[in-house]
Amino acid sequence: MTDKKEMQVAEDLVVTIEYELKVNGEVLDSSDEEGSLPYLHGHGNIISGLENALLGMKIGESKKLVVEPQDGYGEREEDALMDVPREEFPEEVPVEVGVELEVTDQDGDIMLVTISKIEDEMVTLDTNHPLAGFKLHFDIKVIGIREATPEEIEHEHAHEDGHNHE
Repeated sequence: MTDKKEMQVAEDLVVTIEYELKVNGEVLDSSDEEGSLPYLHGHGNIISGLENALLGMKIGESKKLVVEPQDGYGEREEDALMDVPREEFPEEVPVEVGVELEVTDQDGDIMLVTISKIEDEMVTLDTNHPLAGFKLHFDIKVIGIREATPEEIEHEHAHEDGHNHE
């Protein structure tokens, strides 16, 4: 087996990172709050710009990077707005600009939307990802790399299975 200290981030390996994400100078997410992030490399479990930047890194290596919108959550799309009659909102749903809601689309898939505008009769929902159109500033550190199990590769994501990530 390969010496773990010499392993490099590559496809089909479970990689654990510590991270901080800033947008416009504000910390939006970090492993300090959420815990370290294990993911299966090469399977689209994280945004492509971050995954590409991690390729080849070793345990203990750190990097600061800027992920452009097209390699993050995409550009904002103006046609991703939908107007919904205000009367369709249940009473318990706060109808306020900025409120994020989970809605079910025509295919039965759950989608995250944000209320972006409210008028007398209509409420505009924005189906863009909240971070679409933003440059993402990451500070990342690889803290673990291990072989993925056949089940993890089949399921295309890392499992919390008690493996030591060191």
